[in-house]
Amino acid sequence: MCRNIKLLYNFAPPATEAEIRASALQYVRKVSGQQRPTGANKAAFDRAVDEITAITTRLLLDELETRAAPRDRGVERERATARGQQREARMRAQIAAELAE
Repeated sequence: MCRNIKLLYNFAPPATEAEIRASALQYVRKVSGQQRPTGANKAAFDRAVDEITAITTRLLLDELETRAAPRDRGVERERATARGQQREARMRAQIAAELAE
């Protein structure tokens, strides 16, 4: 999955419309391979983002059910930061090993 698409389900407070739309935009960019659509594709691109936003909103806020306690945004942010630091350390170690060869 694209790292820019964030987990949105089961947070307190729930995901906002802006968060859902940002994830929909990232999804459409990923599957279309276009960061910014051309003029000819803009309407289709925007429509796809709107439709995915609506579907995701319905899924997250109306249809999914869980018995798990809501996630804490601060804790999740710390975990993501730690994963990013670990990923960066692995990449730096790999580059250093390649340069040492």
